[in-house]
Amino acid sequence: MSENKKKTDIFRLIDKIEGDKVIWIIVLMLIMISIVTISSSTPLLALMNKSTRGAIINEQVIVSLAGLGIILFFYTFIKKIGIIRFLSKLGFFFSFVMLALLAIRVNTPFVRALKVNDAVRVLSIFGFQLHVFEFTKVLMIMYLAWAIQVYQEGRMKLADRMVGWGWNFMKKDTARLILYIFLPMVTVCLLTLLGGVSSTLFVALIMTVTIMIGGIRFKYILGLAGIGIALFIGCIGIYKISDGKVFGRIGTAVERLSMAKENPEEELVRLVKEGKRNTKEFKLAEGRVKQPISAKVAVSEGGIFGKGPGGSTQRYVVPIMFEDYMFSFIVEEYGILGALVIILLYGSLLARGTILVRNSSNTFTKTAIAGLVVMISGQALMHMFINVDLGPLTGQTLPMISHGKASFLAFSMAFGIILAVSRMVKKKMDKEVQEATPLLSSGDHVQDSLNDLDQLESINLTDELEQIDGQEQPEEEV
Repeated sequence: MSENKKKTDIFRLIDKIEGDKVIWIIVLMLIMISIVTISSSTPLLALMNKSTRGAIINEQVIVSLAGLGIILFFYTFIKKIGIIRFLSKLGFFFSFVMLALLAIRVNTPFVRALKVNDAVRVLSIFGFQLHVFEFTKVLMIMYLAWAIQVYQEGRMKLADRMVGWGWNFMKKDTARLILYIFLPMVTVCLLTLLGGVSSTLFVALIMTVTIMIGGIRFKYILGLAGIGIALFIGCIGIYKISDGKVFGRIGTAVERLSMAKENPEEELVRLVKEGKRNTKEFKLAEGRVKQPISAKVAVSEGGIFGKGPGGSTQRYVVPIMFEDYMFSFIVEEYGILGALVIILLYGSLLARGTILVRNSSNTFTKTAIAGLVVMISGQALMHMFINVDLGPLTGQTLPMISHGKASFLAFSMAFGIILAVSRMVKKKMDKEVQEATPLLSSGDHVQDSLNDLDQLESINLTDELEQIDGQEQPEEEV
């Protein structure tokens, strides 16, 4: 009796959860997988930080709770889409400020730009390290969703003011499109390029997909692509002229692309044959190929069921296994079955996002949800492709699973927005169902209708019998 009562209470608690329950399950499973995999994949991190794996696990639990707090904040307190829309128009402003602080290498007692992996991409704010590129992706998707809506509805106050100042060219539709959408996109890409080419390409791709979903005409997007290519060529020229001092990450990208085309193992074999095993040249070549080769080894050794939790050997070889090569680690310890679970979770998120978009009634919510879902699932897919050696290393982590406080919190913000909108969409769908006129309103109404039909048929039948009685009956056939 008590067990049935507990089950009933659990089901009642689940029923009280508003919004998309499938997305809630996806989020909670990703968080649990993150805690388990990070606890097993970070022995080298513990050594580098002179810490213990227990401390790293505790830290990840705290980060997970903070991420859940962000999700619950958006889900619980933001009950009107107007609030999200108002905050979204500030997305470009915050992105620009953070990227500009990185560009000028800010160095104050409270805010400092930090170099990570030979690139300045992290802001230390009162000791908390903020990975700017991760938050930029979320903020720019939300901004573009807002900008597309005001562009399509013609509610562009800044453009109207510029017309009042005598700038009559702002009356043109193309000028307004450039001001509100294209110029912010180009600005963010140029500032991001200072810290990484792969991050710039991914941010540009996600923003382009977002505006395509929002309904921006394809000819304008082709024009934007042409401008982007021209600017990138110009940045390469600046890199050459400055001898790599400006846009220095372009050189890193070229090196990675050349490694992807060539066979890096051949260089190591050549150096061994030449007796240069203990030289600096050999060590540098070994460092360049160690991580991708070890990631492929991890995938190949995983098999169907994997080596089991704690059975990974490549975690002692790849220093960033818990970040850039987390999918390889999962395959090594949990096999193809574990990989299928991960793929299923991100695939389910994409499917549920499609349902939310289909049931959203305005441009802002459709564009924002579609952009966020594509960003999360697209980054996960890119991470998996790179881990199985289908592309050069880009540094894109596995969303909500790979180690990283800032990225985890950024994706938590994205999931919080998705769940908040899903709750609003579900309420609207339920309201429409309640207000819709039912085909059969009640059992009594159905019974009354059937009784009326029987009565009508009985009257017609009586009239027909009376007419037959008054006529001559035909002879019965033999």
